[in-house]
Amino acid sequence: MSDSIDTKVVSRLAAILKANDLAELEYETENCRISLIKSYPGAPVPPMAFAPAPAPVPAPVAAAAPAPAAAAEPVADDLADLAKLPGCVKSPMVGVVYLSSDPNAANYVKIGDTVAEGDTVCLIEAMKTFNPVKAHTAGKVTKILVESGDPVEYGEPLIVIE
Repeated sequence: MSDSIDTKVVSRLAAILKANDLAELEYETENCRISLIKSYPGAPVPPMAFAPAPAPVPAPVAAAAPAPAAAAEPVADDLADLAKLPGCVKSPMVGVVYLSSDPNAANYVKIGDTVAEGDTVCLIEAMKTFNPVKAHTAGKVTKILVESGDPVEYGEPLIVIE
């Protein structure tokens, strides 16, 4: 087990935190657990702690300040509302989303594109297999809620087609 932390992962998580206006973000692998908490003016900043995944998290990190958690509710509500839209393309599995087939290739879709039912809109990598995610309806892409390389959960909203 390595004690070093991949700064690219931390930077990527920070970008996800900022891009989605989240108050808190946790990421866990077999060997590492990272918890990022956005500070707000006047709010106390909890100490940072890095621990192997099996180790218990110190109480100051586990007890998040109530103000940031309350601030995250509108984002969660927005995602829940988007997930209810008939044109919302949701993740069919847990994995990592990719918006193109190759880092140097153009994205499958961008905001404003018109897609047909069955068009590939992104890929989900799970267990070293790239699985195409298809549009279940025809229409115009109005929102892309993820970035390439983002970890996604089953049922998580990815793209909105109207």
